Amino acid sequence: MASVDSGQADVLADGLLSVIKPAVEEVDAQVEAVRESQVELREYIDKLSRELHRLSDLQRSPVNLDPYIQNLANSRHRILLVNNILESVQERLTRLHHLVSKETARRKAMLGPVDTS
Repeated sequence: MASVDSGQADVLADGLLSVIKPAVEEVDAQVEAVRESQVELREYIDKLSRELHRLSDLQRSPVNLDPYIQNLANSRHRILLVNNILESVQERLTRLHHLVSKETARRKAMLGPVDTS
């Protein structure tokens, strides 16, 4: 009776792992894509900020550009914070993916060769 319960538990665990693993891989890929777009956005903000500084230095316009430059700097800072959070999430997902793969391999090894006769 214990072998039946153990077998059912293994089937349940394998089923859960087969559901979790693709979800983890998909989220990991999406987090990576967001991180890449965050880096690109940060580069654009840096470039725009430099250009605004250059324009501000070249010509004294009736519009004070300093508040806009400060807004860009604040936005850049928020993007860096979000990027740090995404990095942390991606590291956790990578560890989870590794653990899922490790557990799948362990369970398959425990089952050993399947006897079909």
